[in-house]
Amino acid sequence: MADKSTFTPEEWSVLLQGVMAAGIAVTAAEPSGLWGMLKEGMASSRTLLQGKGGTDTTSLTTAIVEGFESSEGRKVAREGLEARLKGAKPEEIKARCIDTVREAAEIVEAKAPSDAAAFKGWLLQISQSVAEAAKEGGFLGFGGTSVSDAEKATVAEISSALKVA
Repeated sequence: MADKSTFTPEEWSVLLQGVMAAGIAVTAAEPSGLWGMLKEGMASSRTLLQGKGGTDTTSLTTAIVEGFESSEGRKVAREGLEARLKGAKPEEIKARCIDTVREAAEIVEAKAPSDAAAFKGWLLQISQSVAEAAKEGGFLGFGGTSVSDAEKATVAEISSALKVA
């Protein structure tokens, strides 16, 4: 049963960053304006919390959610992701986030292989929830599509990075 003690502090930081990056990559693919970004952020948070008490909960996902419940864990995740994204142009943010998701999955595969499938599924669900959170391309809430082509492509890229079908 993997938990925080299974990983080095650096690895743990990458796991926390990967959870955040799964949602940020989709938002960066096609920013949705202020309300859309708020909806996407709430969707990411809601799906993150399902890692502790959802149907596919593992000791690892529970530990990660507990990490985000502490100010120290949020700080570690935020500062690590800020360092990764520092100086990135808007079009580079998505790629860097996907790389972070891939790195987090590789760490879990190496250190906690029995938790890898659930962890990767959770990250993919976070990205899918963000993609579905706000309509894209509409005007004042009318029209638009539920999931844009850019968001679909980003979710597919995340799925590929995670090596899930």
